[in-house]
Amino acid sequence: MIFSYNKQQVGDVLLVILTNTNDEKVQVERCGKIARVFNPETNEVRAWNIFDISKLFPISGRGQVFLTDDEIAVLNAEMEKEGFAERLENDQDPKLVVAQIREIQDHPDSDHLHICQVEIQDGQVVQIVCGAPNASLGLKTVAALPGAMMPDGSLIFPGSLRGVESFGMLCSPRELALPNAPQKRGIIELDAEIEVGQAFDPKRHWK
Repeated sequence: MIFSYNKQQVGDVLLVILTNTNDEKVQVERCGKIARVFNPETNEVRAWNIFDISKLFPISGRGQVFLTDDEIAVLNAEMEKEGFAERLENDQDPKLVVAQIREIQDHPDSDHLHICQVEIQDGQVVQIVCGAPNASLGLKTVAALPGAMMPDGSLIFPGSLRGVESFGMLCSPRELALPNAPQKRGIIELDAEIEVGQAFDPKRHWK
């Protein structure tokens, strides 16, 4: 679940994105300040648009925003008032984390992609397909996990690359719009002593 706010570009609207719709056909049902975006064939909710959001609680930012549990409760009360049965859940786990490549093998259907087993916290490992030329065993880098919004507005959801499942993205400095990002291709290379699982903080982790 991704919360996004950009008053200049979109207006005073909180976008709640549940899944990547790609070219999927969707419909919109609106009651009061709440719009439900759903697949008309399955009735599954794909997103919510909540209008005049700043009248419900103060909000700022430009891109992905993170809400408190109290703010989520306000949204759920508003949805209930408008007759919607669904409820929002708050996921405050960091979406950009220090990660380490624990295993790596070549993709069987590509001459440049790698299938990486990546530790993201406390021994938890996820599979991420990566095409960076500097991806290597033991490298500490930055993983964008499902639920992340990148600086260019692209969204990270589970998917597949050439038939292999991938649960995130290993990030380059340019993809995270880091200062002094090198122009060459490659994912971020972090110092070996940085602890896996930390939320990535450019001020602390990027030189």
